[in-house]
Amino acid sequence: MNSDLEWALEIVGEWALEHNAPAADRLDVRIKPEHTAAAARALIDARWGYLTAITGLDGSAEDGQLEVLYHYCRGASILTLRASLPRDHAAVPSVCGAVPMATVYERELAEMFGVMVVGTPDSSRLFLPDDWPDGVYPLRKDAALERAAPAPEEDQ
Repeated sequence: MNSDLEWALEIVGEWALEHNAPAADRLDVRIKPEHTAAAARALIDARWGYLTAITGLDGSAEDGQLEVLYHYCRGASILTLRASLPRDHAAVPSVCGAVPMATVYERELAEMFGVMVVGTPDSSRLFLPDDWPDGVYPLRKDAALERAAPAPEEDQ
């Protein structure tokens, strides 16, 4: 692990449940969902890199879990904060207080994975049409996409 990632681990270490280094320039740190905003604030206050993306990960419907991954970069170093969530009550706090532009990622996370982002400044839809059915999250493995299909037009 390089010195930038060692520093990152020092910054977020109080919230780390576990960590691993899948490559010399990568560090994955598992944290509780409720600590994501505090960790974001600590990284920004320390001027450790920048948020490059927030992504969702759906393991499987059977395990009952989703993951939210917060990717930060500093040069070639990549820090990923990983938070596991229950599928049926998936919620994380907004990180927009520390990273205002994160609102775009948070909107995508809510819309595509059904993760409620508590305190986000903008929860409007980003990609899906206004008539998209509630409860259908296209990037979940168990998405019922047939519910989103338009009704067949009847012959006139």
